[in-house]
Amino acid sequence: MANATTKPRKMISYAKYGYIFIAPFFIIYALFMFYPLLNTVRLSFFGNAGNEAANLDTFVGLQNYQYILFGGDSVFAQQNHETFLTSFGNTLILWVGNFVVQIILSLLLAVWFSDVRIKTPGTGFFKVIMYLPNIIMAASVAGIFLMIFNDSQYGAINSILLNAGLIQEPILFVSDVWSSRIIVMLIQTWMWFGNTMLLLMSGIFGIDPSIYEAAAIDGSSGPNTFFRITLPILKPIFFYVVITSLIGGLQMFDIPYMLHNGNALNVNNSLRTVAVFVYEKFTIGGIKNYGLSAAASVILFIITVVLGMLINKFNTDSTAPKKKRKKG
Repeated sequence: MANATTKPRKMISYAKYGYIFIAPFFIIYALFMFYPLLNTVRLSFFGNAGNEAANLDTFVGLQNYQYILFGGDSVFAQQNHETFLTSFGNTLILWVGNFVVQIILSLLLAVWFSDVRIKTPGTGFFKVIMYLPNIIMAASVAGIFLMIFNDSQYGAINSILLNAGLIQEPILFVSDVWSSRIIVMLIQTWMWFGNTMLLLMSGIFGIDPSIYEAAAIDGSSGPNTFFRITLPILKPIFFYVVITSLIGGLQMFDIPYMLHNGNALNVNNSLRTVAVFVYEKFTIGGIKNYGLSAAASVILFIITVVLGMLINKFNTDSTAPKKKRKKG
């Protein structure tokens, strides 16, 4: 009797279900991230390049970029050029000022909390408390600090000092150039150092404990172990923190703007960042200049990409052997 031929079983592919599950992310990204980015680039070549009513159907080419980067013969062009350079300088000052303090504080706390030899009670509670400012809305934080450092007699600090007879007139905190910048740096550091600390702690916990044991046997001191072992191994995490902080710092908007009640900035314009400059171009005043606003956004995007690539280049190991391409 001839053996019955068995039919090959049809394999069921579940790959399509994976694509279905990840499709919402790409759809949302395309609608709310990628399309607005492309539309911003398009708007930068259209709109009004001069001091006239907005006309988004007029193609002006690179004129918006020229006004921002190089200025021009008109007062309008030169004014926007100088304002953008001032805004970019303010952005760098505010970012560097808060990041330096933030990374030092976060690194010290991360090393302290991750050291098994230091048995501090309630470390889990302190970690949660330090991370909490990260989840508070920036507008609420700005409002709280504005009440504390208000220039009037009703500000918390001014009220205490006046009632104690230590000062005769209210101190100008938010109206002064450097005191207002220091307040913004303080807020940014307070909001983000907890998140940075947890990232650095995750990198420290990933280090093999046997490395520290070998260093202790060899007689390595605490500072020597920190600078020779911990920091070099934390290099990838450290550069990740720098790049993410750079992206967020160059886009800084809410704290500098909300610190002045959401109205025009102080007379010194010490807190006008590039993001605030972009916002002002299409919201404040009678002229809605979408073209200049979009061009400034594109320039900020390019600057962020270039700086990120430069920082990432330092993260590459120059001593590592390069992979040779296989000859076909």
